[in-house]
Amino acid sequence: MGYRVINGKLIFTQDLKAVYSKKNNINNNASSGKEKVSFKDTLNSEIDKNSSFTISNHAAERLKSRNINFSESDMKNINSAINKAENKGCTESALLYNDTVLITSIKNRTVITAVDKNSSSNNVFTNIDSMVIV
Repeated sequence: MGYRVINGKLIFTQDLKAVYSKKNNINNNASSGKEKVSFKDTLNSEIDKNSSFTISNHAAERLKSRNINFSESDMKNINSAINKAENKGCTESALLYNDTVLITSIKNRTVITAVDKNSSSNNVFTNIDSMVIV
């Protein structure tokens, strides 16, 4: 499981599934068997895509082990960088934020791994198509 950043806060993905399933059950009961998706639900899901991203377990462990903590404003800046890369058509990107490189799947809006300045010597980053300096 991973983490998702919503409004600058890390939320465990498993907790999101419970929240979304409750919301879907309420919507399904209200629609009484109809399979239509409302405009409001579609709009909210698109807004959530642009205002959140996921941090993989691997990246979360690396950030934690290196005592790298991001504030709410840091999360907003990283999300902004992901949005910029997405608007340019990037798919896999390295985000340089302060002294940390975040290898990110732009398509999935997921931080795959994190490398700090001290442990980045002799590292080679492959399969990225862009770099965003935040």
